[in-house]
Amino acid sequence: MNQGGVATTNGGSGSGSVGVQIHQSRRLPDFLQSVNLKYVKLGYHYLISNLLTLCFIPLIAVISIEASQMNLDDLRQLWVHLQYNLASIIICSAILVFGLTVYIMTRPRPVYLVNYSCYRAPDHLKAPYGRFMDHSKLTGDFDESSLEFQRKILERSGLGEETYVPKAMHNIPPTPSMAAAREEAEEVMFGALDILFHNTNVKPKDIGILVVNCSLFNPTPSLSAMIVNKYKLRGNIRSFNLGGMGCSAGVIAVDLAKDMLQVHRNTYAVVVSTENITQNWYFGNKKSMLIPNCLFRVGGSAVLLSNKSKDRRRAKYKLIHVVRTHRGADDKAFRCVYQEQDDAGKTGVSLSKDLMAIAGGALKTNITTLGPLVLPISEQLLFFTTLVVKKLFNAGIKPYIPDFKLAFDHFCIHAGGRAVIDELEKNLQLLPIHVEASRMTLHRFGNTSSSSIWYELAYIEAKGRMRKRNRVWQIAFGSGFKCNSAVWEALRNVKSSSNGPWEDCIDMYPVKINT
Repeated sequence: MNQGGVATTNGGSGSGSVGVQIHQSRRLPDFLQSVNLKYVKLGYHYLISNLLTLCFIPLIAVISIEASQMNLDDLRQLWVHLQYNLASIIICSAILVFGLTVYIMTRPRPVYLVNYSCYRAPDHLKAPYGRFMDHSKLTGDFDESSLEFQRKILERSGLGEETYVPKAMHNIPPTPSMAAAREEAEEVMFGALDILFHNTNVKPKDIGILVVNCSLFNPTPSLSAMIVNKYKLRGNIRSFNLGGMGCSAGVIAVDLAKDMLQVHRNTYAVVVSTENITQNWYFGNKKSMLIPNCLFRVGGSAVLLSNKSKDRRRAKYKLIHVVRTHRGADDKAFRCVYQEQDDAGKTGVSLSKDLMAIAGGALKTNITTLGPLVLPISEQLLFFTTLVVKKLFNAGIKPYIPDFKLAFDHFCIHAGGRAVIDELEKNLQLLPIHVEASRMTLHRFGNTSSSSIWYELAYIEAKGRMRKRNRVWQIAFGSGFKCNSAVWEALRNVKSSSNGPWEDCIDMYPVKINT
């Protein structure tokens, strides 16, 4: 018998006939078991995405064949025909030129992200679990039940031992004064801006638009005025100060800066995102108001945006889409993150037990709007077909969840807490590597509110994963209740900037987080 499983034997009659016996050495593979269906789906995606191109190929081929068969007489007749229709050609050309001019003048100006920076506090402000709990006991404001509650939240939060709390919270007793709050704001904002100006070589006088967002601390003069005063920004700067808008305000600030850059030509915009903890620590015993104490930590970011065409060469990203969703018309959504006083008159931010369900509803609305803008046509067709079948035939099939991994290469999910990241990973069917930046940011820096999405982007860059034309989805949730998305496209292979937040620790990550 040969290796192929075919044996030949002589017939016993001596007639010279040859009998062939085939032995099946192996079975044909089970197609459904051997073919990974994700590759079938990927092939379908490529087919549908390039369907228009594939349809044009036969047309181009026919035109090419016809053109190759034309001789000089055919070309002469075509020229004569065009001469007799000169007026029509001029009119069509004029309409074409006019249309192109209107399109060029009215299309949105591209917005480039030149660079950004994230603040990292000094080591003496670190708050490991043990120190955090010791200080909580020594304040004398928390009963045993509240202390135990905080301990459990810390253990399950996903935060590591190296997050930061402001200087005033390290004092015994804490000293949450207005002066201390201003000091925290200055250290964070000026620290991030110093790095930004150093890395970009942009002079403060060149900044034409300034947007600052901080939800809970809004002094007079404003935070934006503090920046104008510190860096001596020009007198005609368009400055804005956004307050009370929660952890999603960073995307809102980018959207506002983008709109301003559509109006004002040839200028720079700076977006500063932070939160202030000093005057917003809760010293009561209401469980729902103690959670922010355990999750929120010191942090801030500064982002330089430009509408100058020359900046495309050095910019890191181009802004593609911003989609904002506001569920404030619903009373439950409006009150699910609510600043108030407890029965003892102590102020804090209360988190509703319905928070995750409300966040899920806001996310659904947001991605319903975002999906058609970013998803390939293959995913849109699958979603639409499933929806039609379910509606018309009342079929008991589950709604199709679009595969956002086909639209985005990287995900920056607001590091609001471990539960938020877990739910988005599950509901969007993401892989662990897609939420790695969010989990590690939560572990290393805690919930830094609206700036967390920039620490996550810095993590991806520090890992060397950002490639040219990669798309990034930044998604954040905030009080109100809001869910906001920003989509960026990398203009080059992006490397981490100097003085980045992960500069001396990226090799230690990712770390295993206890469940």
